[in-house]
Amino acid sequence: MHVINDLILALVTSPWIYVAMLTVALVDGFFPPVPSETVLVAAAAVAASTGKPDLLLLGASAAVGAALGDNIAFAIGRRVGTARFRWMRHPRAVRAFDRAGAALDTRGAGLILGARFIPVGRVAVNVSAGALGYPWRRFAVLSVLAGVCWTVYSVALGLLAGAWLRDQPVLSAIVGIVLAIGLGFVVDRIIAVRRRSARAAA
Repeated sequence: MHVINDLILALVTSPWIYVAMLTVALVDGFFPPVPSETVLVAAAAVAASTGKPDLLLLGASAAVGAALGDNIAFAIGRRVGTARFRWMRHPRAVRAFDRAGAALDTRGAGLILGARFIPVGRVAVNVSAGALGYPWRRFAVLSVLAGVCWTVYSVALGLLAGAWLRDQPVLSAIVGIVLAIGLGFVVDRIIAVRRRSARAAA
């Protein structure tokens, strides 16, 4: 356990953690399998437990990467639409794109801000926004705000786990990740229930 703790501390306290965080958050903006939430929550948990890395730099790296990634997804949508790549034609992705496109006209700002917290949902919404001609200037402002809110939320989860398990960077990182996944699942279920209720009412 001491060896694992030392390895995680060496990775997280390296100056490269900020570059890695920015890169992971950026790629996650248009490629859902990259787990930026888990990296950010785990790094924040270790920071709360040990004092490193610097939370402001970590958060800034994550927020900038998230905003850039979301804008890349928007640009992909503007250039290629929502059906060119194989993963875009998966039934779940198709349904997500359809819902996103229908909602952008009526509640675009709330949708873009909320989607940042749902890994597949944010890609669908942002690509749809680009493909359907949503104004880029408005989207750019919303993407920055969404990135900041998402970063604060993820860092807060990490700090909670790290404060609970001080001097245990491995456990605090694991607990932080479990909290993030659990809250994401709860949010996803709430959205699904609301969607079913709306359909029933219609």
